[in-house]
Amino acid sequence: MNNSLLTNLIGYTATVIGTFLMLPQVIQSLRTKKVGDVSMGMVVLYVLNCFFWLIYGLLLNAPPLLIANSIGLVISIFQLVLKLKYGRRRAANS
Repeated sequence: MNNSLLTNLIGYTATVIGTFLMLPQVIQSLRTKKVGDVSMGMVVLYVLNCFFWLIYGLLLNAPPLLIANSIGLVISIFQLVLKLKYGRRRAANS
């Protein structure tokens, strides 16, 4: 395997993992409707991370960055909505 192929393989693997990093938490939050152990700070940082990488991708006109971070941003915003929705529900029931 040549160096360029290995570099691309590592880059694409990191992109896929980074893009779907929050997905297991979103699925668990949907199933359990519990988000008490989900850090709001982590969710907000992930939203901001995806947002700024998306802007960077737009400025560079880099489709891989645009695609990966658009998907990541949607997933992270969805988790933020779940955190706000189920976090309030728990607080109201206390």
